[in-house]
Amino acid sequence: MQIFDKLNLPKFKKGEVWLVGAGPGDPRLLTIFALYALSEANIIIYDALVSDEILSLSSRDAILVYAGKRGGKPSHSQENISQLVIKYALEGKKVLRLKGGDPYVFARGAEESFILNENKISYRVIPGITSSIGGMASASIPATSRNTNSCILFLTGHNSNGEMPDDIDWAAVSKIPVVVMYMALKHLPVIIKRLILEGKKKDEPIAIIQNATLITQKVLESKLNNVSKDIEKYNIKSPAIVILGPVVDLRSKLIENVIKDAIT
Repeated sequence: MQIFDKLNLPKFKKGEVWLVGAGPGDPRLLTIFALYALSEANIIIYDALVSDEILSLSSRDAILVYAGKRGGKPSHSQENISQLVIKYALEGKKVLRLKGGDPYVFARGAEESFILNENKISYRVIPGITSSIGGMASASIPATSRNTNSCILFLTGHNSNGEMPDDIDWAAVSKIPVVVMYMALKHLPVIIKRLILEGKKKDEPIAIIQNATLITQKVLESKLNNVSKDIEKYNIKSPAIVILGPVVDLRSKLIENVIKDAIT
């Protein structure tokens, strides 16, 4: 592809592993570097949230290996995935480890990097648009706005065992004006109770974005004390991101003149 030549992108060498962010879902939001990696790799080990449309952009000769990781659901163990990556790298393959969003944002990319270091395997990290930032923008919810917040917090709603994290200071979280939660739907009722107990207003605006950036995207706007009922009422499912804070209320104003073929 001509644009690859213009950018002087590095050669994908045999025995290397490239950890690549596939972005929030829409293949149009892939970075050029990610698209190049897809075209060069001969082994692609991909997670559950990587779409078929993105995989279709890989080399015709590439072998696709499903590594099915979904938060809180049965999946390959992290150890098994890492051993698979190492195996193919030691065989001299050009290994692409493809992750939804960004590999270093709640995607265990750091863990895989440490293991590659331990095994003396050369690797590269290619960032991707995170599902939170990309999803919020696609839903016309800004991450920041001068009149609403000067800080933002990102957290995960479950740990590696699928349980609610026990190392989160909910009192501190309740004081942050905008909170974005990954993989939080399962434990959201408990999280809501903790936040209200720690001082969050019951009528705090909250949004849930399901299937962010995809044609099947659904956006639910609600209030903190009503959202659990609304999730059930409107059949909101994972994968989804949760946004809590005053930026949610900006959506109704910002969406007015969004181009009609934009995903909203």
